[in-house]
Amino acid sequence: MTKGPFLCAVVASCVAFPSISQAEAPDIVVTGSALPAAKGDAAYDIVTIDRDRLEGTASNRIEDALRDVAGLQQFRRSDARSANATSQGATLRGLGGNASSRALLVLDGVPQSDPFGGWVTWPAFQTIRLSNARVTRGGGSGIFGSGALSGTIELSSLGAAQVEGLIGDFSYGSRQSVEGNILAGGRIGSGFGFVTASYARGDGFVPIVARQRGPVDIAAPYEQASLAVRGVAPLSADTELQVSALAFTDRRTRGTILSDNGGDGADASLRVVHTGDWAWQALAYLQARKFRSRFVSVNAARTNATQTVDQFNVPSTGIGARVEVRPPLGDRIELRLGADYRRTVGETRELFTYVNALPTRIREAGGNGDTLGAFAELSAEMGALTLTGGGRVDHWNIRDGRLLERTLATGAVIRNDRPADRAGWEPTGRLGLAYGAGPVILRGAAYLGWRLPTLNELYRPFRVGADATAANPALKTERSRGVEIGIDWRPAEAISLRATLFSNRLDRAIANVTLGTGPGVFPGVGFVAAGGAYRQRQNLDAIRSNGVELDGQAKLGEWALGASYAYADAKVRASGAAFALDGLRPAQVPQHLVSATLGWRWLQATARYATSQFEDDANARRLGDAFTIDAIAVIPVTQRLSLSLRGENLANASVETAMSSAGTVERATPRTLWVGVRLVGGKR
Repeated sequence: MTKGPFLCAVVASCVAFPSISQAEAPDIVVTGSALPAAKGDAAYDIVTIDRDRLEGTASNRIEDALRDVAGLQQFRRSDARSANATSQGATLRGLGGNASSRALLVLDGVPQSDPFGGWVTWPAFQTIRLSNARVTRGGGSGIFGSGALSGTIELSSLGAAQVEGLIGDFSYGSRQSVEGNILAGGRIGSGFGFVTASYARGDGFVPIVARQRGPVDIAAPYEQASLAVRGVAPLSADTELQVSALAFTDRRTRGTILSDNGGDGADASLRVVHTGDWAWQALAYLQARKFRSRFVSVNAARTNATQTVDQFNVPSTGIGARVEVRPPLGDRIELRLGADYRRTVGETRELFTYVNALPTRIREAGGNGDTLGAFAELSAEMGALTLTGGGRVDHWNIRDGRLLERTLATGAVIRNDRPADRAGWEPTGRLGLAYGAGPVILRGAAYLGWRLPTLNELYRPFRVGADATAANPALKTERSRGVEIGIDWRPAEAISLRATLFSNRLDRAIANVTLGTGPGVFPGVGFVAAGGAYRQRQNLDAIRSNGVELDGQAKLGEWALGASYAYADAKVRASGAAFALDGLRPAQVPQHLVSATLGWRWLQATARYATSQFEDDANARRLGDAFTIDAIAVIPVTQRLSLSLRGENLANASVETAMSSAGTVERATPRTLWVGVRLVGGKR
């Protein structure tokens, strides 16, 4: 096979492949994957989205593909083309959220949430370089540590068999939108590597619904790009080195002047995987982020937009390491031992309190957070019964916190908060069983989880329109506990059905709690205008969520059907200053979520429905239900070239995503049509 000189140069710059003779090469197989899935995973509610489906959505975006798993949602319904990046935390099972994720997202084992704010920069994860996505609903932190309160989302990069030659696509869509993705990869010696590049831009749509627009409302354009490199090389017959690097840029505008947001990032990771008798893997990673966001206040007539905050620089860094060992205990018993460490460092630098369109004050807020944990998990297969149980303990600390505000004119200090450093321990664990009887598997599990507050939640006050929210450096760690029972049934090879009943409780849930309304001066934020809400981040007593999840897959000849349904009866438990929220539904949590995809040969259509949800914690602003239909056709032209036709929100439904204190409604993506070409795999 001819090797492309460009590909060889790029991958070789990231991985120094060992010299291996031709005689040795046939005995060495590299995969680029982690250790095999644990035996105990049979006890948990796990859904896998394969590569074909990841690349088969009308939007061609990872966050859309993940919505196939009903119950998995972002804080808002809008995707990464129009949403503010800080509203894109992921959660499951109706446990609510804010900017921060309550589901842990990892790529090849590396946590992907923003080190400062806990949100997810979805444009960094282009589907062209992913092999699959594995979603575990619930399950607590398990072996993952802080963050996996409501579940985990594990993304895996492509393997050796999936990167041969050139793969790519280019599309042109509504509102002058363009997208392009390309992958070049192949074997290099006894290893393999690939490079991917992605670019997307569009003029955008006007976020405010038509009936409420004014002269100030404009379209919200976006521009996003990423470059990723991955190389895998054998170190021995059963040990391989995996090196990855990623860089991305993300620019969005929120539909008025002075409302741009986005950022840049770069990640690097190194993983060594050994599959011998003493199986083990070791991972180290580094993340660098730089975020920016500007906010405006719009008058009631929507004729004027006034700058309120310029969050001009939010640098943050995440570093971490992880090791796992599986001693040889026989084919029926598996023991997992390991430890991990993660440090987050970040701060925000922003201008605020504008007078005559000029800022008068500057704020710096941030700090450091560390977690160090160790875990052990034992699983045993005893005939048709699988038992699994494990625990972990984490030590955390929060330190060097600060919130400094100064006047720009004189440099005089207005506020200089230096909260005391804090530390603590968090023990968690999980137990599960699975029993197989022919085509039926019965499952049951109980688990604990936890999450460290983000630096953003602890130290940064913020404003959205007339609403202002104060930070809270005294926030406690969130803790979750849950139980579930389920049944998997495979009546035929091509048909699988899954049902799960769950009861989850999130203690000390962090929420933006409404404490007053303007006009007035409030602690931590200053003046709040008439009609604005004053909130503070606080720990609620709990969020309790009970529900059911149903999933089904069927393939009958050239027809394929996939469907998912989630019901979550979620309620807030609150007392003290937040007592008014007791019994209410968490913000942005619908009760019912449904997703169904029907495919036939090269055509497939997806329908999704979400019931109404509340914008706010007080349940005063209701966002309507939403029903959308997407479709995609990939029509073969030659053996390697296809024509693609895609349609998002074909019925042009108005999907409400946000509502201001004045009742102004924002919407998600309207009808968007795409035409493009796809180049599928094959040797160059």
